[in-house]
Amino acid sequence: MNDTPADDAPPPPAPAPAPSILELPLNPLRADDVLRWLHLGWRDFLRAPQIGLFYGTAFAVMGWALLWTYRHAPAWVLALSAGFLLMGPFLCLGLYDASRRLERGEPPDLGASLIAWESRAGTMAIFGGVLLILEMLWGRASLIVFAVSFDGMPDFKGSLAALFDPEHLGFIVAYIGVGALFAGLIFAISVVSIPMILDRSVDAVSAALTSLRLCLTQPWPMLVWGATLTLLVVLALLPGFLGLLVVGPVLGHASWHAYRAAVGVAPEATVT
Repeated sequence: MNDTPADDAPPPPAPAPAPSILELPLNPLRADDVLRWLHLGWRDFLRAPQIGLFYGTAFAVMGWALLWTYRHAPAWVLALSAGFLLMGPFLCLGLYDASRRLERGEPPDLGASLIAWESRAGTMAIFGGVLLILEMLWGRASLIVFAVSFDGMPDFKGSLAALFDPEHLGFIVAYIGVGALFAGLIFAISVVSIPMILDRSVDAVSAALTSLRLCLTQPWPMLVWGATLTLLVVLALLPGFLGLLVVGPVLGHASWHAYRAAVGVAPEATVT
């Protein structure tokens, strides 16, 4: 017999390289998907109204605190508003948890929603640190725009009408431009990353890159979604921030469904 020695046996094939987070499939989206996400968000709000109203009250209280700050320290309110925009996605963690439980057929629980971050505390802290740095830069930039536009910090005596008087058109354009830049960046890296961190064992960088890749590869649906969020929040602010009681939680639930629609099944290596 002419047996092949064991030493001459072909080596086993090398294991396939671990899939990259950049290979995570993203589902194709359309602009009109926004309406479906809002419908699902409204449905979740009606199925768990106590949880929704709890977080809606938190959003409204943030708005009242912002208004109080404006009346007493108007120069700081724009910077503080950036901080509240930063806190919003993290407050929505409880709403994401409620929507996830409803999706699984489990009863949502307020206590569980309040500690939903606990299992992913480290990753959330890293991601929160990144957003905090961006918020601090945004706050500093807003104060610089204030100082340059008015040659110091003006006193508007708590009047929004005085702040946005056409006489201050240069300030308005500059502040909106700076704010849009930072808000767009924060939206791009967080639109699906925070629910993704809650839902999967993924690190903060991978989640942010997935969110950014979604915005870069499907800009139109994400632009419509961002504009819808902005418009509905602004409208909710008008009746003394009371609109946030409902609009805030509905948008939080809808954001969970936007994530679920956008991000496909993760490769095995990214979820272990």
